[in-house]
Amino acid sequence: MSARTLRRRLLATVAVGATAVLTSGCLGLGTAGGYVPTGTLAGPLKDAKRLDGASISVGSKNFSENILLGKMAIILMQSAGASVKDLTNIPGSASARQAMLDDQIQSMWEYTGTGWIVYLGHTKSIPDEQKQYLAVRDEDAKENGLAWLPPAPMNNTYGFAITQKTSKKLGITKLSELKKVPKAQRTFCVESELINRPDGLKGMLAKYAVPLGSPKGVPQGNLKTFQTGAIYDATAKGACNFGEVFTTDGRILALNLKVLEDDRNFFPKYNVTLVLNQETAREYPQIAALIAPVSKKLTNEVLLRLNAEIDVKGREPADVAYEWLKKEGFVTEE
Repeated sequence: MSARTLRRRLLATVAVGATAVLTSGCLGLGTAGGYVPTGTLAGPLKDAKRLDGASISVGSKNFSENILLGKMAIILMQSAGASVKDLTNIPGSASARQAMLDDQIQSMWEYTGTGWIVYLGHTKSIPDEQKQYLAVRDEDAKENGLAWLPPAPMNNTYGFAITQKTSKKLGITKLSELKKVPKAQRTFCVESELINRPDGLKGMLAKYAVPLGSPKGVPQGNLKTFQTGAIYDATAKGACNFGEVFTTDGRILALNLKVLEDDRNFFPKYNVTLVLNQETAREYPQIAALIAPVSKKLTNEVLLRLNAEIDVKGREPADVAYEWLKKEGFVTEE
């Protein structure tokens, strides 16, 4: 059995339980809960073609950024006149993907790297963001009948962050400069999963000429393992110099960390895009026009701030989404 086939079978297997939940009386699963506001389309969306009569289910995975983006899509579609079912906060990528394939949701924000590597089973990413998007778009359309709209500029990929103080002390702003850092100072806080996977720490250190376990690279003893959420605080408090992060996580901003530039393009690109099933995309082409100007505004800097509102300040994703859409002039109060 090929690795690609195995990944697909595993994905389907993992999704069975969640799919059963979705089909067993929980389709009221407005799983993120709470009220999602509706506004009046404004600014570049003022003359957007309406979605009156459309009935669309919008899903998301169960982490803050994806829920936030799901709420944005719900607000925009409701404001355009659609009847929208809120199925955000589905537990896990496999479950959310299966719900999409089973037409239980018709719309969800997804990441190009996830589509290419996890869903379509490729082992190597494509370094160029646009080429990566086009490859995912074309293959997923052909094999699964899904339509990937143009991606946002934000790229929520893996990265390594450092405190501002340590950045100045070591004189490092990009990963290619790791080789000039003294070996004793090449200390890393990571999840155990990231250490050996091909797109993880081991591959990254080899790419940047400081191989793991090499006398001239990074000693195994320089690694400390943590749960994902604990890495940010550990890095900020000096448990290590370099901490594994996701590049749009709001804790980067809150803890005043600096993400080192991946100047040799090692990590896969994870640009976010709204995905529709092809039937919905054909029946309601106005959704693409509705989402496009909003998507263009979704940079890493914007998502860092918005994610911090949720993960650091504890605000509701729907409120953060609505406030930002109003601030950017996409909607006004009804």
